[in-house]
Amino acid sequence: RREREMQNLSQHGRKNNWPPLPSNFPVGPCFYQDFSVDIPVEFQKTVKLMYYLWMFHAVTLFLNIFGCLAWFCVDSSRAVDFGLSILWFLLFTPCSFVCWYRPLYGAFRSDSSFRFFVFFFVYICQFAVHVLQAAGFHNWGNCGWISSLTGLNKNIPVGIMMIIIAALFTASAVISLVMFKKVHGLYRTTGASFEKAQQEFATGVMSNKTVQTAAANAASTAATSAAQNAFKGNQM
Repeated sequence: RREREMQNLSQHGRKNNWPPLPSNFPVGPCFYQDFSVDIPVEFQKTVKLMYYLWMFHAVTLFLNIFGCLAWFCVDSSRAVDFGLSILWFLLFTPCSFVCWYRPLYGAFRSDSSFRFFVFFFVYICQFAVHVLQAAGFHNWGNCGWISSLTGLNKNIPVGIMMIIIAALFTASAVISLVMFKKVHGLYRTTGASFEKAQQEFATGVMSNKTVQTAAANAASTAATSAAQNAFKGNQM
């Protein structure tokens, strides 16, 4: 099936299919995603798990809005937490997909060392965010453990709701650490390296049309300036 799909893609090109939206929707899908076509068989399970982890964290952020809303209802001083919970959902959901999941998907699809390094760098930051969310400091917009215990003193049902969300944030942090180790182990078997990442970056930069145009303009300006200086020197 993968060979047939690859042949079809080579003939007709890729048609974006993610997110899956109705055909009459005003905005179309932004990405192409098909694990069985893009990802080698030995890596498909890992990439799918990372995709499910991203969805799990997105759902947790969504539930966090309701937890902060309930906290705000019993404690009017928590308006900042409620507002930030909405911001975090709108910010982290698309950014995490684009900044670490898609680089991971592309890294396993094309065996790209550079994308692996992008994933590792961003994912470490994502793990730090998971830890902070699980901690739940006041006025940070997260129903973590500190906020949950405070909410429990105000209202027991609300506190229980926040504790459940704190447990979900903690699960995200733990699973993220486990998957980081798993992906790093697979990365070491692919032959990727920092030297290859540098080469891929340099090749990508030099093949960029904007960079090529800028380089050509700079070379033309330098050549013109050199010719003018030489002409002036001959006149003197």
